[in-house]
Amino acid sequence: MNGFIISAATNNDRDELSLLYHAVAAVEGGLARTGDEVTEEYIGNFLKKSLESGVVLVARQPEMQQIIGEIHAYALGPKVFAHVLGELTIAVHPAHQGRGIGKALFTELLAEVSRHRPDISRVELIARESNQKAIALYQKLGFRIEGRLVGRIRSVGGGFEADIPMAWHRNPV
Repeated sequence: MNGFIISAATNNDRDELSLLYHAVAAVEGGLARTGDEVTEEYIGNFLKKSLESGVVLVARQPEMQQIIGEIHAYALGPKVFAHVLGELTIAVHPAHQGRGIGKALFTELLAEVSRHRPDISRVELIARESNQKAIALYQKLGFRIEGRLVGRIRSVGGGFEADIPMAWHRNPV
């Protein structure tokens, strides 16, 4: 047992997801959003879109049923992108990082797509260039770097850094 359980999220998880995202946003570089940008609208929007057209999973501590991690991705909208899940975001509570929760959430998301979403052949994400540990993990999971968006993100130090677009393909091209 890893000390956590992964399951599908529901609308009933909104309040706990808000607590999780606020905790992660409080750490510099933890999210591409600051705490004041983690609003009820933001949480409700990604949860609704993920439940309707994508995948949203949570990791919980079994003894307390507290959400300690979450991952989601959803359809982009236009029919030309119907085979793509994007806007992928993962959040692991700072007190629980380094325990394999992020890797387990990613693994289960890709397994869910493989098992239940034959319509999806591509999953996209964007990682900040300075997060080499995350990029290495994504590559181990089958994501490939597809470019470099120079100066796209304001870095923690106040300058700018590149965002790195990556994708997983059901049938690698």
